[in-house]
Amino acid sequence: MRVALVYPEVLDRPWRPLNYPAARAMFNRANSLLGTNWTLHDLRHTAAYRLARDPKMPLTDVQWVLGHAHLSTTQLYLPADRDEVIEHVRAHHARRAKSAERVPPPPAAGYNRESLNNLFGTAW
Repeated sequence: MRVALVYPEVLDRPWRPLNYPAARAMFNRANSLLGTNWTLHDLRHTAAYRLARDPKMPLTDVQWVLGHAHLSTTQLYLPADRDEVIEHVRAHHARRAKSAERVPPPPAAGYNRESLNNLFGTAW
């Protein structure tokens, strides 16, 4: 209620939908009191990041909400966190180790083993 004491018009009725200039003025007053410099666009980025990180929210829906013409613009809100990257790298190395253990099948009749080895780098 501190804001209401400083700005009693907040409690004025009838209440109206918050339009852009009013929201911007509200942010300017809050920034003055708090010594910050947040903007409405900062809220948009926060909302986009949280929506994009929700596994049950399709990225195309986030794109629609944000009004992005290209999905590649919306994908900017999908940076991987450190734990995710580590998990993916470990999984990659596990797949590589598993595939290295497999012995490739012999080449079909008529293929030159030396040529296949040169092409694919695998001893046949």
